[in-house]
Order: sequence, then structure tokens, then C-alpha cells
Amino acid sequence: MVYVALLRGINVGGKNKIDMKLLKKVFEQVGMSSVVSYINSGNIIFTVNSHSKTTISHILEEAIHTNFGLKIKVLVRSFVDIKKVIHSLPEAWVNDKQMRSDVLFLWDEIDDESVLHKLVIKPEIDTVKYVPGAILWSVQKKYITKSGMAKLVGSKPYKQITIRNVNTTRKIYELMQGITCY
Repeated sequence: MVYVALLRGINVGGKNKIDMKLLKKVFEQVGMSSVVSYINSGNIIFTVNSHSKTTISHILEEAIHTNFGLKIKVLVRSFVDIKKVIHSLPEAWVNDKQMRSDVLFLWDEIDDESVLHKLVIKPEIDTVKYVPGAILWSVQKKYITKSGMAKLVGSKPYKQITIRNVNTTRKIYELMQGITCY
């Protein structure tokens, strides 16, 4: 099956630096195949047939700790999981000079629509939608400082979320599609 590993908090602000070429080798050493990385923020697409998503996460977290000395949370999503998010994502949502649109991938512990009640959402500014596995968020950049979602950092749910912008999420899906063609 095709999966993506979304690593939380690597190569951000000069912290938790991991070289993607070395990370790719580590994934291969622990049994992942067709390994492809996308940008430095920790998006690794791969195939593996013999493990659950939870088991894969544990294997990868341990391998990263052993090889890089870092305790990094790894969220694993299947091609089907990402496809569902993509199909729920409005086509008009982009990340450009006028709009910021993100996908907030949720750890299983908080993957429920009730997570929206734990967030500060200003409906007149933020467009927020829950889909299984993620929260979709869009805001006009001119209002970003007034957005309730801008206060996400430091909130309780934030520790169980990893964020990718919609452009990155769409590219991950495209790369996963390429691997499924083999």
C-alpha cells in the first residue's frame, strides 16, 4: 500500500534538522519501498505491505530517534486517507498572495468533529471544515491577524496536529498517485 509519513516539527526555524536524503535511506533500511521525499518539512511517500499505520508510525519514530537522536512524531496516512481529504478540499482554496489555506492533519486521538469545539474559529473570517483525518482551514491573508485559528499554536489540540498548506497537500497526493501506478 502507498502511504505518506507526515513528520511534525522538522526543519522548522533551524530546529530538528534532518537531511531528506539521509531520511530516505533510513526509511528504506526499516523496510519501506519506493521512498520519495517532498520538500524539507517532512513529507515522505512510500510503500509497505506488512504493517498497520500505527505500527508504521512506531517503526519510523524509533528509526528517526535511533539515527538522528530526535523524538519526532510521525503521522502516517494511506493513499485512500489523503484522497478523501483532497476530494473534500474546495478547488478554489489556494495558498497565494490573497489566501492562506491549510490542511491540519489530526492524530487519531483527536480525530473527531468535536475537535472543532476546542478551536477558536471566527466564522466571519475563518472558513473551517472537519473531514475525517483533518481540519481544512482557509482565510483571506488580509484578515489573518484577526483569525481565531491564528491562535492555534499553544492550544491543547495543536500538539496533536501537523499542518501542510493546500499546495503541499495536493502535491503529496499527486506523488502518491504516481506510486500507485506502478
